[in-house]
Amino acid sequence: MSEAVTQIIPTHLGFILDGNRRWAKKHGLPTYEGHLAGYHALKDVVLKAADEGVKFVSIYVFSTENWKRSEEEVSGLMGLAMRVFKSDIKELLDNKIRVRVLGAREGIPAKLLEVMEETEEKSKGFDRTTVALCFNYGGQHEIVDAANAVIASGKTELTEADIRENLYEADIPDIDMVVRTSGEARISNFMLWRVAYSEFYFIEKLWPDMRPSDVDDILTEYKRRNRRFGGN
Repeated sequence: MSEAVTQIIPTHLGFILDGNRRWAKKHGLPTYEGHLAGYHALKDVVLKAADEGVKFVSIYVFSTENWKRSEEEVSGLMGLAMRVFKSDIKELLDNKIRVRVLGAREGIPAKLLEVMEETEEKSKGFDRTTVALCFNYGGQHEIVDAANAVIASGKTELTEADIRENLYEADIPDIDMVVRTSGEARISNFMLWRVAYSEFYFIEKLWPDMRPSDVDDILTEYKRRNRRFGGN
């Protein structure tokens, strides 16, 4: 089997945002301020990726496990999400960025879910770049949901195609490169199906310290990779 040649620009980048709380502690700030700084970094990174021609950017925003954090922190994150979707997201929409939310809808506050769905509707015609916000998301949960959907359709034997077709927003392609910040080197239940043949890139920076120039470094690193997809 011949080796696949890495594209110059990846179609799909996935980001595991890590380090917001450590950034806040490092700067003597409340945890909420770390998440707020992380959001501002996220916006800049997404816009830069779009400018460079990346068609899909997936962001691990809030996992199914994050509900276990303190009530104060979870409340702050829900408030920040509400602020983002009610006002700040406008900058992405003005730049023709499509926004889609991946994850379980159960458990999300009703008002937040409403503004999320409004944003998805407003941006559904945009095709410059799609941002997939993984919110109340777990990779294992997604696969179980897909399997249950297949079973509910009446099938008794599942194929890989069955699972693929029933993932959240199934038309979003596999991830070419996963980027995780803060020096941690693990997947943390992020898009387990779509990362089967992803490249991984681990960065020491805390997420709020990420800048558009870091996207240039990520794309340069991607170009160096020799993707084999199981080949020699």
